[in-house]
Amino acid sequence: MKYKTIGRTGVQVSSLCLGTMFFKSYSQDSTSRSIFSRSLDEGINFFDCANSYAGGKAEETLGQCMADHGCRNDVVLVSKVCRPMGEGVNARGLSRRHIMQQVENSLRRLQTDRIDFYFAHHYDPLTPLEETLRALDDLQTQGKILYPAVSNWSAWRIAKALGISEKESLARFELMQPMYNLVKRQAEHELFPLAEAEQLGVIVYSPLGSGLLTGLYGVNRSPENGRLLEPRYSKRYSDSANYEIADRFTELARAKGVAPAVLAVAWAMSHPAVTAPIIGPDNLEQLAAYVEAANMDMSPALRDEITALSLNYDYGVERTVD
Repeated sequence: MKYKTIGRTGVQVSSLCLGTMFFKSYSQDSTSRSIFSRSLDEGINFFDCANSYAGGKAEETLGQCMADHGCRNDVVLVSKVCRPMGEGVNARGLSRRHIMQQVENSLRRLQTDRIDFYFAHHYDPLTPLEETLRALDDLQTQGKILYPAVSNWSAWRIAKALGISEKESLARFELMQPMYNLVKRQAEHELFPLAEAEQLGVIVYSPLGSGLLTGLYGVNRSPENGRLLEPRYSKRYSDSANYEIADRFTELARAKGVAPAVLAVAWAMSHPAVTAPIIGPDNLEQLAAYVEAANMDMSPALRDEITALSLNYDYGVERTVD
């Protein structure tokens, strides 16, 4: 396994980040534990979660996995706050009140005294940036989080937050998390250049396009079951051009003698701004494919050839932030 440094933090993480959204939602506990254990064996030390995944149960499962292996000090842990965690009007967002409540709940579920990177999961239009940033700074001072981070924000809002942090001497965002894959390349326009200019780490989610780039989908091809068939994801990738790109990509992958899923992840992680893609295997076989991708040498020529498959697509049509 290769390792990279997150921005300017000095923290070394594996070139794959295991996403745990599937814990308690897409997989049984035994499967989750097996995937976690195998990930450690493969050298993965980077784990992404959120308080909202499976209503908090994903954090509980991840916390128990770490406790069972006694590996908390060996892993870099990510969690998030913003999404609704109850029916009340204040059970969501990035207010000081909600952040302070939710970090305690996450720490308890994760069975740890600190979260390495704590994400503002979405943008909260009701809360001033200064309040959110000061709450995160206070958590860093208290040692409950080590670094603030940000997910699903537009580049200009992240830049504004960085400016406020600099002006007010507050802990700044050190890691961002956008969507990125061959058919969703909006991050290349502003987010990646911002990350490189400001020395932010980048972990990208959905490198397979919710399954679109696995070789199972195309203009006239679809399995009977799959994440992409769920309403949330089918809407995200509903444009017919996405399936045309998937067909061309699958054909190229097979011509190269590489499984489409392996090639898709290798392509996403080869962008120079990307620290690691977030992977979400449902089983050990899928995990093995991701590990193969991490060990694959993506030449500039091959990356260009893959990139050209979607160069004519208008990435500005759909906004995936805020």
